[in-house]
Amino acid sequence: MTDQSMRGFIAALENKGELHRVERSVDTRFEIASVLSLRERGPAQLFTRVNDATMSVVGNLYNDRGRFASALGVPRGKLDALCLSALERPIVPKIVEDAPVQQIVHRQPMDIGALLPVPHWFEHEAAPYITAGVIVAKDPETGRRNVSIARLRLEGGGRLMAGIAKNHHLARIADKAHQRGHDLEIAVAIGNHAAVLLGSQMYVGLGDDEFDIVGGLLGEPVELVKCKTVDLEVPAHAEIVLEGRLRPAELIEEGAVSEFPGFYVYYGPGIGVEIDCVTHRTDAIYQAILPGYAAEHCLLGAVAIGATLTRDLQRSIPAVRRVLVTDGGMGRLHAIITMHRPRLGEGKRAVILAMGLVNLLKLVIVVDDDIDPENPRQVEWSLAARFRGHEDLLVLPGVRADRCDPVHEDLVVTKIGMIATTRPGDGEPGGRSEFVMPPSDVFERVRQNLHLY
Repeated sequence: MTDQSMRGFIAALENKGELHRVERSVDTRFEIASVLSLRERGPAQLFTRVNDATMSVVGNLYNDRGRFASALGVPRGKLDALCLSALERPIVPKIVEDAPVQQIVHRQPMDIGALLPVPHWFEHEAAPYITAGVIVAKDPETGRRNVSIARLRLEGGGRLMAGIAKNHHLARIADKAHQRGHDLEIAVAIGNHAAVLLGSQMYVGLGDDEFDIVGGLLGEPVELVKCKTVDLEVPAHAEIVLEGRLRPAELIEEGAVSEFPGFYVYYGPGIGVEIDCVTHRTDAIYQAILPGYAAEHCLLGAVAIGATLTRDLQRSIPAVRRVLVTDGGMGRLHAIITMHRPRLGEGKRAVILAMGLVNLLKLVIVVDDDIDPENPRQVEWSLAARFRGHEDLLVLPGVRADRCDPVHEDLVVTKIGMIATTRPGDGEPGGRSEFVMPPSDVFERVRQNLHLY
């Protein structure tokens, strides 16, 4: 069986020299945020002395595609293939009776801020936020499970505020509960295996169980345990679980909050949450994901969006090979599509379909599959060598945007597509885009014996 815990990966990183232990005492108020920001792309950070807390805090754990791949047991170059396989061949969860995450149980009255070392991230945010909490709920109509992540702000005692976009599945499920006149039971798992985090972010249909996709990523059923006080199941090998109720009738003004572009945004009120029970391991490690324009925060969405978009585009356009949602585009707004010998017009069609499937996207570049989309130099070369501005530029003004877009005006932006692919005849002998090379027989002989030179 695969180690389905987060702590197993922490140990593996330490063995490889990719974990830094912060032994000095740190404050949850802005100090953890500062360290994670300054070491955003380096080793994972394990804070062993946090205020007066008994728990350690880990951050920057999955801040690189290679880290995600390593945690899932595949080479970096196979990460996309694994995600596609998990989407196409999901594995249903397994229910277990006993779980490490339920070794310690706290019930009301409680103070979550005293139990958990939740960081206060940024200067103008009103309170600390839980940022790596995987929220489990069930649709009151169908009973189908939903697994997602939303920010949760501490409100004192056992109360939280959930910031959820209105179009997210969790918000729609909560609205169904509200229309029936009752709260929505939820459970929040903190300190999860990479498969749980990544699976929770996949763009799938309402009613599709993300835990099935988690099983596909693991190559085996994810082990779940029934909660103590709500009719839900949570990852048995998580570090911490909060059990309670989302209260759609209770709205709490949020004020300024960080978002993935790196700016403060003002979304209005969030939804009240009441936590009735907290369970955790005896030596629980609290996982914190640095919010805002930070590598781990952006990458988590980028990998999941890229995988689901690749699957959906390939169903309509078989020439599509891969979709990379870029780090520079905040893991949400920019994408590069690689295609194999696209027919005339297929590149533009791929751009339009991608933007229709993922409303966040506003810049999409299409390249041939001889280009590595993770290599900015190769992508820029493709634009310089293959992009014809007078016919390969697609400008779509006045398109509906997501509320997260930093430059939208009344939720409208201009979206752009750039088709940087070859045309029939490009690269042929004697043509203007024939690659320069030594004679093929000499080049191949040297390549096979390069170790001798």
